[in-house]
Amino acid sequence: MFKKFTKDDIHTRSNVKSSIQRALKSKLVAQYPKLESTIDDILPKKSQLVLYKCEDKIQLYLIDNEVVFFQQFDELIPSLTLVHKYPDAFPSVQVDRGAIKFVLSGANIMCPGLTSAGAKLPEEPLEKETTVTIYAEGKQHAMAVGKLLMSTDEIKSVNKGIGIELFHHLGDGLWMYHE
Repeated sequence: MFKKFTKDDIHTRSNVKSSIQRALKSKLVAQYPKLESTIDDILPKKSQLVLYKCEDKIQLYLIDNEVVFFQQFDELIPSLTLVHKYPDAFPSVQVDRGAIKFVLSGANIMCPGLTSAGAKLPEEPLEKETTVTIYAEGKQHAMAVGKLLMSTDEIKSVNKGIGIELFHHLGDGLWMYHE
């Protein structure tokens, strides 16, 4: 999604009204319940949330010139910057070492990369369309954010094809973007 993202992809910039900011807080907590205790740290009342409207109907939300989350259509998706600050707040999966270079080049994640020896899927099954953070075997921080194209149970049973559609990864245009 952000492989070739640059400042030229941004069309408009506007400040978000406090009423909309409150609605976004509620929506974030509804989507990611573990954020409830830290939502006021993520979106402080006194800070100005800024909305950037970009190509392909993508919207970026920034605080202090840092992308906190983004939106395409209806779902709010955390940026890696936010995931690194609050790693336990989001559902996560782990890929094996062999998948790392492909993920960091922007490739979607194949099912075998999620079911092999070094990979880990969560104990609690996750539904199809769930936004997940992606960790690498032996690494401490998340390297990508994506969406499950099938449930974790299906990934285990089918073990073929694309398991996760990648949205954002370390080194992509959004990660490198600075105001």
